[in-house]
Amino acid sequence: MQTIIECVPNFSEGRDARKVDAIIQAMLAGPDVFLLDQEMDADHNRCVITLVGSRESIGEAALRGMGRAAELIDLTKHQGAHPRMGATDVVPFVPISGVTLEDCVHIAERVAEEAWRRFKIPTYLYEAAARRPERRNLENIRRGQFEGLREEIGTNPERCPDFGEAALHPTAGATVVGARKFLIAYNINLDTAAVGLAKTIAKRIRTSTGGLPCVKAMGVELKARNLAQVSMNLTDFETTSIGVVFDAVAREAAAQGVSVVGSEIVGLIPRRALEDAAVHYLKVENYRPESIVENRLEQVLAQQASSRKLRALVEGFVAAVAAPGPTPGGGSVAALAGALAAALGEMVCGVTLKRKSFEAHHPALEECRTHLARLREILMENIDRDSESFEAFMVAMKLPKATESEQAARASALEKASRHAAEVPLETAELVREVEATLAPLPAMTIPQATSDLSVALALAEAARGGAIENVHVNLASIQDRAWVEGIEARLRRLAESGM
Repeated sequence: MQTIIECVPNFSEGRDARKVDAIIQAMLAGPDVFLLDQEMDADHNRCVITLVGSRESIGEAALRGMGRAAELIDLTKHQGAHPRMGATDVVPFVPISGVTLEDCVHIAERVAEEAWRRFKIPTYLYEAAARRPERRNLENIRRGQFEGLREEIGTNPERCPDFGEAALHPTAGATVVGARKFLIAYNINLDTAAVGLAKTIAKRIRTSTGGLPCVKAMGVELKARNLAQVSMNLTDFETTSIGVVFDAVAREAAAQGVSVVGSEIVGLIPRRALEDAAVHYLKVENYRPESIVENRLEQVLAQQASSRKLRALVEGFVAAVAAPGPTPGGGSVAALAGALAAALGEMVCGVTLKRKSFEAHHPALEECRTHLARLREILMENIDRDSESFEAFMVAMKLPKATESEQAARASALEKASRHAAEVPLETAELVREVEATLAPLPAMTIPQATSDLSVALALAEAARGGAIENVHVNLASIQDRAWVEGIEARLRRLAESGM
């Protein structure tokens, strides 16, 4: 897969393995979706499923799971230690590879809208997808849980969902959907059944009540083990690490004469987070991630594999262009050149965003990088679209023309195919012009070492725009509708006037 998005849906079922398995199988029923992990907790009566999938597949996978959960889970009969408001309680999307947080926001919005349209489950958007500032935090949306929200949603406009009517699904409740960074679900168990102490500790360490940054926490009772637990979500482990959280909870508990029995990770955790915890406790002064042999080995092997893979990918396209056939031709090559220009701009923005000395430019750079990513994706699609438009023209050329009716049908098909063959490179030229406009201010707000990369990007963009325009001209000659041609020529003039 060229794009990888993680989805971590939480379902309000942690005791019936058959129901959980049925939900998982529903999510895995489509292409390009893979199960990484599943966790069930009887005390919480909740399961956490970790999936990865492509940008195109992950949203539908989540919707399949939501639909199955609505069939199997009845919240009117549900009891558990963990707060919940829906059979599918929360569905976050996390960018992993080849996608941005903004891409995940778009997926979250579509899933939320479709959940209402297909299943009549009202939905709320949270974290990066939130449409109201107060809804960035999940706890604000879930206040009162299923029962409280059911009573309030119809009378309090502030509790109305982002999608759907002001009434919960009778058994499936409501669902919260969003996009966020990687989150670590981390719990610490105390050597006491006093849940009040766990709640006090949670209040002292969580961000919302003046505690540690990027920490959400609550105290819960583990009846099956006769223990109290501080249950946490760490929303940015690079800001507040697991080691810091563990120390804080242990310190607060020790002040009350209570020890820590152990801790647990729910779902998956980045290797970096555990490395940071080890460094924290060992007090390693000269630590670098490359100090770990597996990390360094992965870097070396990835570099070699990437080099071989990139060459193979490039060789395949170059060979297809060189082959004695009309496609892929100049229009496809122009679209690729434009996509590469945008990609270079993305790279320069990404590298500069890692530099604190350029912090004043970070908001503008984030905006540029997101815009370039969108343009790159469309230009990549135009590589194939350009070839397909020419192939459609060739199909029209081969239509029979023995009779007048056949001649008329062939002429109509040729006119339609010629228009499309002109429209695709024109769109490419206009998209590349946007790439150029986005690249233009970058030299003044990016690292000096990337000047040559931006120069290459601008040169590629200029070539792409010029090449695409030539492909438009060559197709206009065969189009009979002069009014339509004049409209295209007007767009070409605007492109020329705005040229760099």
